[in-house]
Amino acid sequence: MASLSDFMGNNIPKLLIAGGGYADIPLIHAAKALGYRVITSGNRPEDMGHRESDLYCPGDFSDPDEMLRIAKEQRIDAVCACCNDFSAISAAYVAEKLGLPGHDSYETALTLHHKDRYRSFAERSGIPTPRACGFVDPDEAAVAMEKLCFPLIVKPVDLTGGKGINRVDSRAEYMSAVKQAFDRSRSKRIVVEEFITGTRHGFSAFISQGRVAFHFCDNEHYHLSPYLVSAASTPSIVPDGAVEELIRQSERICELLALKDGIFHVQFILHDDVPTIIEICRRPPGDLYIKLVQHATGVNYPEWIVRAAAGLPCPDLRQEDIKGCFVRHCVMGHSAGRLRDLRIAPEVEERIFDGLHWWRTGDLVLDPSTHKHGIVFLKYDDVEQMRREVDSLQNAIFADVAPFSDQIA
Repeated sequence: MASLSDFMGNNIPKLLIAGGGYADIPLIHAAKALGYRVITSGNRPEDMGHRESDLYCPGDFSDPDEMLRIAKEQRIDAVCACCNDFSAISAAYVAEKLGLPGHDSYETALTLHHKDRYRSFAERSGIPTPRACGFVDPDEAAVAMEKLCFPLIVKPVDLTGGKGINRVDSRAEYMSAVKQAFDRSRSKRIVVEEFITGTRHGFSAFISQGRVAFHFCDNEHYHLSPYLVSAASTPSIVPDGAVEELIRQSERICELLALKDGIFHVQFILHDDVPTIIEICRRPPGDLYIKLVQHATGVNYPEWIVRAAAGLPCPDLRQEDIKGCFVRHCVMGHSAGRLRDLRIAPEVEERIFDGLHWWRTGDLVLDPSTHKHGIVFLKYDDVEQMRREVDSLQNAIFADVAPFSDQIA
């Protein structure tokens, strides 16, 4: 057991997690189990992860120089990204400036996490990706209507979680979507790409010496927003041939960019059993996804991620089969208003075996398409039953919100 004097001194190594939200709690616990004094950051002191860390240092984790300041002040020994692209970029920047192991170069992090740069890299390298154009000026973005085929997807290059994304089916809709994407982008850059039909999935891999040492596939599910993942289920419907292609493409990207060991997460669309990569990140996906991987396979995914970020070996790194049928479900509502309660249908309650809730009666819900009240994990005995029920779970496990009109009445 470490003493207070140990924590105040230099006897215990320090690890900075550039974040501290609820999704980062498994990383915090894993780092502490490895013997680190864990420092979290971010500009929201109420975030749940800060209660689990040893020290909270306020700072915007999307600002690389702010994270570097904290890292220097705290004399950290390692840095780990939270479940956010901005954090991954900041962590790579801090590691590069301080000579810390476990991270790609800052330029590589920008290439992978900024959508326009990744699309350009993928096109040059022959990586399957939608036809796309990047723009830094709204007026110039009109060019995409001549180069690409409708329907189109318009996105800020630097945001996740469906923020600022719109599908447009005509010229009349296009410039409005362009303006919205530019308004939302912090870097004031957007990407316009051709819409691809198919089922949507995640492919989470762990890279070791340029090879995929572990991989995991899911099916993605959506609630009110078609661009914000609200649930994930496994086993996936992705055929073995598509998984093998994803492994090949992932290892090719590793070779081209000289990627360091660690997590390599892909979102892709499957059409006619052929995967097209949509997004890549080198940080944990949000909403406790890494616990889904852990529950389904038995591997200690949070520990692997922290070990790699700290430059430590992963001695138990291995491929494991999925051991059952699992769903990670984000508890959301159907309308704006004030939260009354959480509702769980009796027939699905018995399937819930883990979860995390942060809701309170009276919580204000302004946007039900993005507002999450908790996360639950369910286990099924039968894969067909899981697939039949998973898309209806938002009507079986949901936030009961009193609409503003009811409150006025």
